[in-house]
Amino acid sequence: MNPRAAIPLLVFAAIVLLLWSGIGKDPRVLPSVLIGRPAPQFSAPELRDPGVQHDRASLLGKPFLLNVFASWCPTCRIEHPILARYVRERGLRLVGLHWKDESEDGLAWLQQYGDPYAQILHDPSGRIGIDFGVTAAPESFVIDANGTILYKHIGALSVEDMENTVMPLLQGRKR
Repeated sequence: MNPRAAIPLLVFAAIVLLLWSGIGKDPRVLPSVLIGRPAPQFSAPELRDPGVQHDRASLLGKPFLLNVFASWCPTCRIEHPILARYVRERGLRLVGLHWKDESEDGLAWLQQYGDPYAQILHDPSGRIGIDFGVTAAPESFVIDANGTILYKHIGALSVEDMENTVMPLLQGRKR
């Protein structure tokens, strides 16, 4: 066989192997280098009261779900009632990261859709989001009482995600 004739066959085999390796994988699950590591250090004003500052240490002591949201994010509206329900019915400790948005717009959004957050970190520059590896809103992080990131979810959280992954991790059970 001519060695030049083998090149297209090798390229085809490489493409097939690459595509085969992605079958069955959830595209919303991207590995994060932060899983199993301490959440990044930060300092941010409270969205609802800019005179109050939050930092990593102020959130420790109880596990929580850090939810990245913005008023300009249509997908955030989809998950918002689900998160509010878990706060109301299951005692979810929900911390917001108001990301790349104006405070007035975020406050108006909360007025319209409801405010289930225990604390809301205001991150208009996106700096905190960068440190967490945020690529788009919504994204959510399960963080344990010691500040270790246990899980990262990209996109809107569903009831299934909450039941099968988020709540078990927050309650100290492996998924």
